[in-house]
Amino acid sequence: MARVLIPLAQGCEELEAVTVIDLLRRAGIEVVTAGLKDGAVTCSRGVVLVPDTLLEQVLDDDFDMLVLPGGLPGADYLNEDPRIIRLLQQMAQKQKYTAAICAAPKVLASAGLLHGRKATSYPGVLDALQLPDTRYQGDPVVVDGQVITSRGPGTAMDFALELIEKLVGRESRESVESGLVRA
Repeated sequence: MARVLIPLAQGCEELEAVTVIDLLRRAGIEVVTAGLKDGAVTCSRGVVLVPDTLLEQVLDDDFDMLVLPGGLPGADYLNEDPRIIRLLQQMAQKQKYTAAICAAPKVLASAGLLHGRKATSYPGVLDALQLPDTRYQGDPVVVDGQVITSRGPGTAMDFALELIEKLVGRESRESVESGLVRA
């Protein structure tokens, strides 16, 4: 079974976090949510999430993918946490998937994972970093090798479905998507 780690920081975007958690679990993927600190996480719009565990307790666990929800100040807290940067770099070295949405692609940039890649983010987030060797795209979801990025809350469902496809295949993606009655 595929395993995915989703770190939850205070001020994360709840729509992105919950959509990814929900859809991946619908696909039979084991999702572990981990708080940066002990206790519940209050998201950017006041929704309170209770992580499965503390990040510290899963640092040495094996995951197939690391997904970073965006939102502010959540993405800033992820970006300032050396454990997250180290985990991203370790995942990249093992050629495992790293994914980020909204403001969180800047964390991938800080970890050095966007060099020479195509990526997207919430409008202006990556532009502000002035990354000359990152090719910014305006697409809802951008996949470049093992790095997957997305734009924001409105693209969270497309993002989660792409993650499902990468982890467990097109058939699982289609099965989950058909149950969502998107059209």
